[in-house]
Amino acid sequence: MFYQLYEMNHAAMAPFRATADAMRLAISNPLNPLSHTVLGRTFSASLEVFERTTRRYGKPEFGLGTTMIDGQPVKVTEVVTWKKPFCNLIHFNRSLKTPRPDDPKILVVAPMSGHYATLLRGTVEALLPQADVYITDWIDARMVPMTEGVFDLDDYIDYVIQILHHLGPRTNVVGVCQPSVPVLAAVARMEAENDVFAPSSMTLMGGPIDTRINPTAVNELAKNKPLEWFQENVIMPVPWPQPGFMRPVYPGFLQLSGFMSMNLDRHMIAHKDFFMHLVKNDGEPAEKHRDFYDEYLAVMDLTAEFYLQTVDTVFMKHSLPKGEMTHRGKPVDLTAIRNTALLTVEGENDDISGVGQTKAAQDLCINIPENKRLHYMQPDVGHYGVFNGSRFRKEIAPRIVAFAKEHSKPSSSVVKRVIKGGKSA
Repeated sequence: MFYQLYEMNHAAMAPFRATADAMRLAISNPLNPLSHTVLGRTFSASLEVFERTTRRYGKPEFGLGTTMIDGQPVKVTEVVTWKKPFCNLIHFNRSLKTPRPDDPKILVVAPMSGHYATLLRGTVEALLPQADVYITDWIDARMVPMTEGVFDLDDYIDYVIQILHHLGPRTNVVGVCQPSVPVLAAVARMEAENDVFAPSSMTLMGGPIDTRINPTAVNELAKNKPLEWFQENVIMPVPWPQPGFMRPVYPGFLQLSGFMSMNLDRHMIAHKDFFMHLVKNDGEPAEKHRDFYDEYLAVMDLTAEFYLQTVDTVFMKHSLPKGEMTHRGKPVDLTAIRNTALLTVEGENDDISGVGQTKAAQDLCINIPENKRLHYMQPDVGHYGVFNGSRFRKEIAPRIVAFAKEHSKPSSSVVKRVIKGGKSA
């Protein structure tokens, strides 16, 4: 019933939001003399803060219409090249006048952890000038009808494998945060089956490979609660009239509450500062606040089976680092990975995936040759700085592209596998 009450409250607030927005537009209109006074801007700021804190934020746009290549603007078009009920694969197609065969093909696997794939807009933007980029665009579970069936961690791994088959050889995969585990599992299953479409390289960034190392507050929550607690307290059916009516989900609004409670004081100060910037008519900081929270407050529901299986497998049982994880009843053997190169990236101040949790993949994948592995720890960044921001653009993105480019070149082992053929996982 809690989800239904949330929906009812949102609907009940709709007239008040509409009224507040209309009044704000009227007060802030330049033709209104009140808009040029401190009193008028105070009224307008109060109304905008009310409207923004009570609305539901829809899925943002990537908005990457162009990129700069060799100092020249190049048009970028989003094309859905692969589609399943719970995911679309988006290709950021660059309208190149001259082919760039040395640019690596990179698949960015976005987190399915509450936020939309657009949270990685900065990641894609930084890679586009030197890479052919694809990204997984996960679908809000409340928008998927029950007739489409379930979606769990095994399905997630299936999707990654199917996408790699769709993209073909010499693909480089990047798993950002949560997908690090299913991406690593997918590559292990593909290598175990001698799959010719196993990626040339994989980059794991800020991911929970082994959460026993430097556990964070997120890890401790899963450790201190039984799985039944999560099932009873955070899993709810999608209310009518949504397309996914009656689908059991972990609602986005609950996830957002958890995100914000971790740094509640910071968010309160940010909104207070936003209010003061509006009153002072200081436009640039206010616009940055809008841009950030338009993205941060846009959340999606997760299927119950995916969420619970992930909590159980990754955070409670630590199945992957213990060598106990399975996919469709078959073992996920990380020692099977021999041909795919591995780059792990961590942030020094990461409070979501502790330092060492991602690097653990280097110790687990013991059969990857030394010349095909690299670890990088970025100083002075937290979790989001691992895949976004100025340090990502200047320090991390160039390393990802260089690593992918180096290991995308056909090697003798890859040629042999292609000639011999292989089975798909």
